[in-house]
Amino acid sequence: MKNRILVAPLNWGLGHATRCIPIIRALEKSGFEPVIASDGIALELLKKEFAHLITLELPSYQIKYSEKGKNFKIKLFSQLPTIIKAIKAERIATENIIKEYNISGLISDNRLGVYSKNIPSVFITHQLNVLTGNTTWISTKIHHHYIKKYNECWVPDMEKKPNLSGKLGHLEDPFSSLKYIGPLSRLHKKVTKNKYELMVILSGPEPQRTLLEKKLITELENYTHKTLFIKGIIEDKQSTYEEKNITYYNFMNSEQLEIAFNESSTILCRSGYTTIMDLAQLGKKAFFIPTPGQYEQEYLAKKLKQENIAPSCNQDNFSIEKLEQINSYKGFLNFSTEISWKKLFSLFQGK
Repeated sequence: MKNRILVAPLNWGLGHATRCIPIIRALEKSGFEPVIASDGIALELLKKEFAHLITLELPSYQIKYSEKGKNFKIKLFSQLPTIIKAIKAERIATENIIKEYNISGLISDNRLGVYSKNIPSVFITHQLNVLTGNTTWISTKIHHHYIKKYNECWVPDMEKKPNLSGKLGHLEDPFSSLKYIGPLSRLHKKVTKNKYELMVILSGPEPQRTLLEKKLITELENYTHKTLFIKGIIEDKQSTYEEKNITYYNFMNSEQLEIAFNESSTILCRSGYTTIMDLAQLGKKAFFIPTPGQYEQEYLAKKLKQENIAPSCNQDNFSIEKLEQINSYKGFLNFSTEISWKKLFSLFQGK
């Protein structure tokens, strides 16, 4: 019987789930049997990608987001009691899953309650410093409290410069369990002809995903170039339609996304870290609109702008004319790295 490894990404947009896809694939190739656990759209996405694997539902953090970016932190901190309660419920659910499914090891992508002291446990994060403005010190300290319980913490980035996460993923005094595994992406660069001048890909929490979708559809009314617009809505069935020069999809699977990214000249998207890893893997040019109030995305967009990689602006100030700025930036250089899965998974061998 194959060793079963529990893989549990946080349901916060789609980024945590999508960056677990190459890990799940690598586990299967290495002779393990992944068991997937999450909730909401993250779980729905992984069910579509891995219909042959066991998929389980975990307690939801039930995070509600503000319509105004300036209220993001207040709203999030007001929900801390609910989040802590969910983490405790998640811890109990994890122990039950370990017993019922004979789990040999676990990999948690930012799910703080998916942990066990009885089996090898890995935590994945690119946020060793959790930026929350004047409360960064306390949010970072709380995060470290949880991370240090795990046998290893995998950071999907390079340890030295150049790197993608900057101060998010690098500490002045790193702790011993940290392992920099290199950027994670489910996509691969392919030589293709450009089919679309622009690809819009939406993701992230509601209501901000919908607010940006509405704004971009309005802005694109006078855009004459061929455009692919992926809304990032995970539904039972894939749907697509065309209006003028724009082809709309509700969602795409990994195989379709890989083709779409490669066939598109420029990408318009959020500055989420998983999207940045995908763009770096493919060596693309992009324009970023960070999710309002999310310090992490605002920091990453600013960092990449300062490095002359990609332009960005806030959601309220975006207009389609700003896409012309892309030509003045160098874009992402191919950041592809080989991950040593054998070395990483040795933690789970013989357990």
